[in-house]
Amino acid sequence: MNNTRQDAWSQDEDILLAETVLRYIREGKTQLEAFKEVANRLSRTPAACGFRWNASIRKQYQQEIQLAKQERKQADHYPVYQPEVQNSGKDTGLETAISLLEKLRHQYEKAGKQSTDLEIEKLKTENEQLKERLKRYQDAWLEIRELWNWAENQEEEPRS
Repeated sequence: MNNTRQDAWSQDEDILLAETVLRYIREGKTQLEAFKEVANRLSRTPAACGFRWNASIRKQYQQEIQLAKQERKQADHYPVYQPEVQNSGKDTGLETAISLLEKLRHQYEKAGKQSTDLEIEKLKTENEQLKERLKRYQDAWLEIRELWNWAENQEEEPRS
């Protein structure tokens, strides 16, 4: 007998919920707005999305949440450029447009580097976690091997 609920969350739905909430965090929007968007896309209620996020998904994405918050803070520091008004009466706006585009390109390149730096930090953290997990597995394997050897020695010893 299959006891799967009809309204059970699939892995794809969980990922959509997580990605949407993280995007909203990065953009400085509220999680409630994210729940509404996901609810519309999945034909669920915003409350169901919020419950799923808080009960299950959020715990799995703690690092990503922190990164999204950092990205939001960095985005808050990007200057908004206003075109410089030139005093020469001959300005057609072309010089202003070129100046603005050059400044935007510079900021885009700078933002790309910062984003890359965040990704590198995320990968370093993940690498350390994987190293720790590998060490635990190796230690467990050694312990199992020792137990196995001990059990084999017990079988070989004559019983009295």
